[in-house]
Amino acid sequence: MTGDDSEPSTRSTATNGSNSADPLWNDLLEDARAIAEEYREDGWDAIVLEPVGTFPVEEAERTGLDVDVTAEEYELVAELIEDGDVTISAADVYYRPLAAESDRRVALAVERDEESETAIFVPLSYDIEDCRSVFETALVEEQLLIHVTADPEVGWVSFSHDDPSLFLEEVDVRQWSAE
Repeated sequence: MTGDDSEPSTRSTATNGSNSADPLWNDLLEDARAIAEEYREDGWDAIVLEPVGTFPVEEAERTGLDVDVTAEEYELVAELIEDGDVTISAADVYYRPLAAESDRRVALAVERDEESETAIFVPLSYDIEDCRSVFETALVEEQLLIHVTADPEVGWVSFSHDDPSLFLEEVDVRQWSAE
């Protein structure tokens, strides 16, 4: 976990689909809950976050995607990581393809600690054009960071993914390469 007293991040005003009236978002949350239940049946502790927004962030202290959650959800994740009870050592990414004409993307990152059998489910909904710079940097650096936070001025928990392409359509990468 990282925290500091730097300037607050600037949030994109684009919609990210993280709301209860959106059927696609609701389907993603239902999928997250169903997969989490399978983990529980196998003896794992599974935490499913319900983000209120996903935003690109490109600041000196962190770059990647900020995933805004409630203070309660953030505290739960932060305590697990800070106390050292959970050390994320693996992850799965479930990407849900959308219609080609849409700039919206949704994915589910399952952050796992194999030793303690704990999984943290992080649903994401983001506009690919708003996040383009973040993803281009992540593809070059071969690392996408996802920062779970309730208030970036207070702190965040970061999860690293070494294959950012799992969060994209293949056509996104081809289009960017062609430009």
